[in-house]
Amino acid sequence: MTSMTKPRHSAIRRVAVHVPEHRQTGKEIEDDIRSRNPGVRLLPGLLRQMYGFQERRVAPAGTWPSDLAAAAGRSLLDECGLSSEAVDLLIFASASEDLEEPATAHVVADKLGIAAPVFDVQNACNGFLNALEIADALIGTGCYSRVLIVTGERGSTLSRLPARDRDELALLLPALTLGDLGAAVLVEASNRPGLLGVRWCTNSAGWRAATVTNPYFSPDAQPPFVRFDSEALAASFTGMEKFCIAKLAEWGHNPDDLDLVCLHQASVPFTHAMVESTGLAQDKTIATFPRYGNVATASLPLQLVEASQENRLQPGDLVAFLGLASGASAGMLLMEWHPDAA
Repeated sequence: MTSMTKPRHSAIRRVAVHVPEHRQTGKEIEDDIRSRNPGVRLLPGLLRQMYGFQERRVAPAGTWPSDLAAAAGRSLLDECGLSSEAVDLLIFASASEDLEEPATAHVVADKLGIAAPVFDVQNACNGFLNALEIADALIGTGCYSRVLIVTGERGSTLSRLPARDRDELALLLPALTLGDLGAAVLVEASNRPGLLGVRWCTNSAGWRAATVTNPYFSPDAQPPFVRFDSEALAASFTGMEKFCIAKLAEWGHNPDDLDLVCLHQASVPFTHAMVESTGLAQDKTIATFPRYGNVATASLPLQLVEASQENRLQPGDLVAFLGLASGASAGMLLMEWHPDAA
């Protein structure tokens, strides 16, 4: 008789974030843009009126994405009482990176003293969800038992790019709300299902809506340029959120069953539109954008941490991650919260 190996489950054991101390208000950002681009007119309070933005966190000068990721990773390992040797695999999943080569995961591992295999995952703001899916799959096959996922976002640096005229300012404007944050998630083999599944919806024809150029491999050697066409980006997501919510039925659930919903937050109006479109209950979400801005891949783990701190997350709760990223892609991950159940 052929023996059968019992399937292995995975669960998120712990989440941690590293929050830079310095706060930068919308007014301070607008004043800085005016001082560096004297030919550009920027209405007072525009970031608050358009995006619901109040302030963001900004890391000290000289801080790398790996610094933020390593700080969050160190906090997480310390909270779990684990040494660097306990990590089987490290994944760096961020929209920001230290280097084009090698993988920033190597830099983070070196700072944490981790000797395990490492690699990067990059998919705009959905890199975190991709990393969770990969960790779940690798744990399920028995390759690894403990995977550390880290991210370090330094989006505030894009605000330094020049805006020579009104058109360039319009394309740069959403980037002015990008904030800095580090986050870390520990995924472990578990005797009960934690990560229940992931479903994806992709519209790759929408990739032109939001781009950050690569100065190293550009055929015309142009300087770095950020282009966020807000209208085109919103249009590239059309129907994706409803597709993801509909996938709950495949797991035998509906939106009312969810205890917490963590969704990528690019602005307050965008978040409200997503909640209304999907029929999710507003009181099951955590508003982070006004106080942190758009922190890209760190947005979902940040909401999980804040929910825990506010006692809105209990063992056994059903949690949904709804990720949205330029490209465009949308992902729905469903999980049961079983901290320290590995």
